[in-house]
Amino acid sequence: MNMDKNNCFVCNRIDTIKNGTNPYFVRELETGYVVIGDSQRIKGYTVFICKEHATELHHLSKEFRNRFLQEMALVAEAVFNTFKPDKLNYELIGKGNARHMHWHIFPRYSGDTMDGGPVWKLGKELFSEDYAPSESELKKLKEILNDELDKLSY
Repeated sequence: MNMDKNNCFVCNRIDTIKNGTNPYFVRELETGYVVIGDSQRIKGYTVFICKEHATELHHLSKEFRNRFLQEMALVAEAVFNTFKPDKLNYELIGKGNARHMHWHIFPRYSGDTMDGGPVWKLGKELFSEDYAPSESELKKLKEILNDELDKLSY
């Protein structure tokens, strides 16, 4: 079930990418947009936003879906190579006011959560403004992720 694009938080974020006002934007790919997470409680947290306003993978054409998954894997590999985590967690999200598929790619490090459980156990801390990168940190994160995407792009 798709909701109105005008009320979609993710579509609104895409608009900020398109008009050049999203400071977290890293790169446009064929099927989506790569952005650094607004909060870096988990260093290297990255989001890959689907260009299509869809809530489910099966709502996409087979060709687009396959390319979207391929590009998500490329973004994840770039995140892994750039931030050197112990593991990656991937979540394809799209509910509430964000009924629009977007991958959360979380690098995972020893001790990043109190009991090693999912990042969501951190609650509001996960997206706390206390972990927003400074302008210089954000510039560096985007630069090193972009450099790795350049190396991996095919």
